[in-house]
Amino acid sequence: MFKAPDALVIVTVILLLVTGLTWVIPAGNFDRTVKTIGDRSVEVVVPNTYKETAARPQSAAAVFTAPLRGMVSAAEIIAFVLLVGGAFSMLMRTGAIDAGLLRMVTTVGQTSRRKIWVIPLLMFIFSLAGYSFGMSEETLVFVLITLPLARSMGYDNFIGVAIPFIGAGMGFAGAAFNPFTVGIAQGIADLPLFGGAGYRTLICLAFTAIAAGFVMRHARNLERRPELRYLPVEDEQKINDVQLTPQRASALVIFAIALVLVVVGAIQWGWYIAEISGLFLGMGLLAAFVCRMRTQTAMKAFYSGAREMLPAALIIGMSKAVLLIAQDGNIIDTILYALSGAAEGLPQVVAVQLMFAVQGAINFFIPSGSGQAAITIPVMAPLADLMGISRDTAVLAFQFGDGLFNLIIPTSGVTMGILSIARIPFGKWLQFIWPLMVVLVAVAMVFLALAG
Repeated sequence: MFKAPDALVIVTVILLLVTGLTWVIPAGNFDRTVKTIGDRSVEVVVPNTYKETAARPQSAAAVFTAPLRGMVSAAEIIAFVLLVGGAFSMLMRTGAIDAGLLRMVTTVGQTSRRKIWVIPLLMFIFSLAGYSFGMSEETLVFVLITLPLARSMGYDNFIGVAIPFIGAGMGFAGAAFNPFTVGIAQGIADLPLFGGAGYRTLICLAFTAIAAGFVMRHARNLERRPELRYLPVEDEQKINDVQLTPQRASALVIFAIALVLVVVGAIQWGWYIAEISGLFLGMGLLAAFVCRMRTQTAMKAFYSGAREMLPAALIIGMSKAVLLIAQDGNIIDTILYALSGAAEGLPQVVAVQLMFAVQGAINFFIPSGSGQAAITIPVMAPLADLMGISRDTAVLAFQFGDGLFNLIIPTSGVTMGILSIARIPFGKWLQFIWPLMVVLVAVAMVFLALAG
């Protein structure tokens, strides 16, 4: 029986392939300049300045040093994953999460038809987070919650991942107020900040409804055929039968406050990785204290949680290594130049779809939304002018290419990290999500055609 390769193997193969591309694709660069957008300074490319440079093929030595460089470059998010994993493990060791889930399952009913509506409710909440402040890395935290939630309702790890990851992804792809994608892209394109919010809100609602329906359909199939559930051996254990004591109830309140602070902090106070990791570390310690956990027990729980997150941390670092190899070989700008040039002279209705495809291709090399905007929008915005396409439509093509394809690209540290946490092989994830991706891409193409 065929067994899908480990995520680390997949990323390593991609690293080797990208290294090979540096020997085939000519090296080249656009000039760059710094542009101030709101309170941010963003380094953007200067259109019509592309020039070929001396070839910089990457050697075998570069391949072996890239993983360490990738981990250093992604050190902040790697530390975030390890610290949050350890902190959440302390909370789990208190028994508060098991007690809370057991109470919820008892209240709603394991076989109740109402339980399935938890899926769209949560997905719309996560979509709102992606729509407003661009939730992305934060899903690494929330998947630690939704995985046991999905299992407690009789579902599987696919649903545990889909609720926060696909939910936030739909909001991200159709975002109206995401400062890291829409804000930067519109600023670079000299468009009014957060213009076209009404149309983007409609897109976000459509994407989220389609995705929620898809996940609910999978849940219905599992209710009819429980043997189809994807649960790795490590996740087959049932919820511990523990009582919801006053101490555990207090730990759940602390946990709920931490979740609210994540959202408020990200929107109102500009919190990011450092602040959120500090918040969850404090949450874990406070929950352990409230539940009177012994120091040695708490530390063992922390070590165990961090250890379980180590595969995800390694994959995040390796994903970053792929980008570093492409940058060192000076091939990203060449790829952008070639792909964007292919759109010139085409009919508008075709050109706008090609823009979408180009953004999806570039997303493979630059999973960062803000980084992709800084590189592609300075080229795509004037190109849109030449073809009679509105600049806002060019920004929308960027949003779709970045937001939708983030769900399936193996060079995204967040994508591969979440799948590693859920123990879902990348191949199985593609098998699960491809029907949804086909529908979403088709719907995105319609929205682009109507906007163009």
